[in-house]
Amino acid sequence: MIPALMFQGTGSDVGKSVLTAGLCRAYTRRGLKVRPFKPQNMSNNAAVTADGGEIGRAQALQARACGVALHTDMNPVLLKPQSETGAQVIVQGKIVGNAKAREYQSMKPGLMASVLESFHRLSAEADLVLVEGAGSAAEVNLRAADIANMGFAEAANVPVVLIGDIDRGGVIAQLVGTWNLLSESERALTRGFIVNKFRGDVSLFDSGLAVIAERTPMTSFGVVPWFAGAGRLPREDAFDTGGDAAQSGDIKIAVPVLSRIANFDDLDPLRAEPDVSVVMVPAGEALPGDADLVLLPGSKATLADLAFLRAQGWDIDIAAHVRRGGAVLGICGGYQMLGRTVADPHGIEGPPAEAPGLGLLDVATTLTAAKKLVEVSGTECRTGAPVSGYEMHVGVTSGPDTARPLLDLSTGADGAMTPDGRISGCYVHGLFSSDSYRTAFLQQLRPAARAAMAYEAGIDATLEALADHLEEHLDLEAMIDG
Repeated sequence: MIPALMFQGTGSDVGKSVLTAGLCRAYTRRGLKVRPFKPQNMSNNAAVTADGGEIGRAQALQARACGVALHTDMNPVLLKPQSETGAQVIVQGKIVGNAKAREYQSMKPGLMASVLESFHRLSAEADLVLVEGAGSAAEVNLRAADIANMGFAEAANVPVVLIGDIDRGGVIAQLVGTWNLLSESERALTRGFIVNKFRGDVSLFDSGLAVIAERTPMTSFGVVPWFAGAGRLPREDAFDTGGDAAQSGDIKIAVPVLSRIANFDDLDPLRAEPDVSVVMVPAGEALPGDADLVLLPGSKATLADLAFLRAQGWDIDIAAHVRRGGAVLGICGGYQMLGRTVADPHGIEGPPAEAPGLGLLDVATTLTAAKKLVEVSGTECRTGAPVSGYEMHVGVTSGPDTARPLLDLSTGADGAMTPDGRISGCYVHGLFSSDSYRTAFLQQLRPAARAAMAYEAGIDATLEALADHLEEHLDLEAMIDG
């Protein structure tokens, strides 16, 4: 058995990603060479890897917790939804095509070889591989072709720890019901369970643990109290526009929630600022008229989201905002939407099509088959502030306004802006993680503003606090000793 441990959930959003990140840091602090792994991920929040591919944002955070560079082997199958029933399929960092949900089910058995290849390659350089499952361990209707949960665990002979979420209620039924749905061979791999997100006096759940012990032979590795710092870590799957504490900062930034919003962790550093209020505007609601900035985020399907934006009337709201003197920033897909036209002559996002953009920048975009995946660094042209991040996009944007680029990068100029600088856009994700640029940007909106957060240092401090939290409440030795 390869030194590895897999964390599977009793459902989605039970805290697998955060727990795995914390355990990556905790076991790394103990002197082990730890690597994160997720066989299959579904997310439009991705990160660029050192080997020129892309993986889910959760595995990027987990790699950071381990103190190692990102690699496509950490997430060999990534699905990026482009519609309600279809997704782009990325294998070992590269696009292999698009598939409807039913089509993908027939593809999965053929992907197991790539999953196992990546796992074995990663495990060869590690003392311990921490594997994150996807969704529920007991989706028995999908078990035959499973590569994400028990299908992978059995194929790779990796022991499993189940995670239940007590905050949503019914955790006893989650764990006992999951156990009852597992096959004998799956039960043999299941080492125990964790109860996650407990609020209040943990001892009050002692009787609950006794009930689980009566009905299953699983070992309890601990009950993890609610970790409030989880909200300070980069987001991936569960984009909940109502999940943040109320913000009351003087600088109001309005963000329309596009139907295929992507790489929305671009917003996290702004959310963390006490002087900033990031307003996520859901479908059917108008953009606030008193916003200082409208920020158009990335999108996995620019043409579809451009149509979606118009269907909500947000194009009218943005035009009114500009007439009032407000600023607009577009990032990646949002940048493409700001131009005169967006064309998809080769059918990259769907049937070949072309649509007028918002016409706020004198540029035009043509979507291309080649996808640009690269880490970048440089300066912001107006302020000279250092920036770093990554590009992850299809499409080439050109036009007169690109003569006034937003960014001066080591790879060349990027982006465009109007002569007065109020409307701007670029392809680079991660801009606001730079504390000095974030300060300069906020001062352009409000001259007295200052960034109060050391954002990147804060992520590492949160990972340390999370590792301490898990050390206190889980039996880490028992989990890996079997």
